[in-house]
Amino acid sequence: MGRDGCAGTEDEMNWVGHLRYIWMLDVLGVAENKIEANRDQAVDNFDMNLKPQLLRGIYAYGFERPSAIQQRAIMPVVKGHDVTAQAQSGTGRTATFSISILQQPDMSVKGTQALIRAAMRELAQQIQKFVVALGDYMNIECLACFGGTSVREDMAKLQEGEPLFVIITIFCLDEADEMLSGGFKDQIYEVFRLLPQDTQVVLLSATMAADVLEVHKKFMGGPVRILIKRHELTLEGIKQFYIAVEKEEWKLDTFCELYETVTITQAVIFCNTRRKVDWFTEKMHPREFTVSAKHSDMEQKQREVLMKEFRSGSSRVLITTELLARGIDVQQVSLVINYDLPTNRENYIHRIGCGGRFRRKGVAINFVTTDDVRMLRDIEHFYSAQINEMPLNVADLI
Repeated sequence: MGRDGCAGTEDEMNWVGHLRYIWMLDVLGVAENKIEANRDQAVDNFDMNLKPQLLRGIYAYGFERPSAIQQRAIMPVVKGHDVTAQAQSGTGRTATFSISILQQPDMSVKGTQALIRAAMRELAQQIQKFVVALGDYMNIECLACFGGTSVREDMAKLQEGEPLFVIITIFCLDEADEMLSGGFKDQIYEVFRLLPQDTQVVLLSATMAADVLEVHKKFMGGPVRILIKRHELTLEGIKQFYIAVEKEEWKLDTFCELYETVTITQAVIFCNTRRKVDWFTEKMHPREFTVSAKHSDMEQKQREVLMKEFRSGSSRVLITTELLARGIDVQQVSLVINYDLPTNRENYIHRIGCGGRFRRKGVAINFVTTDDVRMLRDIEHFYSAQINEMPLNVADLI
């Protein structure tokens, strides 16, 4: 999957097609919707004529009934339609395209049948594990390819036992505008150029941005459009609060008091800059708080070790930046703290989604200085949400 933002070489573009399943993810912001939904039919259970082996994988994973986006989008994709579906992070969007694609491959044919690309290697690895789990009873092959590994070894894995031809029937983009606006646009357009013209295209995102709409118009033929209204974007199951700290320099003591007040199973803390992450981490250590820090300046191996520690529970608090908000999905995360409010309202929902993935509950706490009040009100207005002042019994809610 993705090459960490580096422009793909011609050789890379040639060999990428040999994969049975390469999963493509990207990231969306929020913009005014410029297309209208043309479908709202829903199936409120997994009785969608799915393959028995796939159903076994779905139930074994722990799913009992489909989420709202799964109810509306799985069937159109399975039926072969191009689909544009809008749904925020944490609502089961990954399962939507994973189930849809796993339903479709012709198991008698060897070759690539689906292509997805990720903007971050953590997301690529996360999705690979998810797909393998859902396809556990289907003998599905799924390989994650990313920078920092041997391209030759990846090519060998792809070609081992496979004929040297490509059969891609579906191309899926998830969270597309981050990918399109983050230096990957030329690569994505090149992928479209190399794919057969009748390839099915599935585009899932939290919102509709200009670059996404361009793909929608250029490469999708009369797609089914499933759009969620803005007032439905706030994640269900997440209680959202703010703490008025007035001044920036008061945040540190406020956090320490909060840390001592509540029992935190796992928490993710967001700062707006890498420098702030390092500063905050350094301030925590003398106070004997066990925290981990993660940002894009770190070596990949170091980031992997940190996430392994966090997932295992040996580290309970992860301090990170906006860039990595979408690469975190840890079952035990119960609390998200915006030490800094996001610089734009579009990223708010991706952050708090870390603590309230589909059918999980969580709490989001926002530190708000006097200068942040306008942004907080903007976030409330944009998502039609009410963010109340943190109650004294917040420990009972986490």
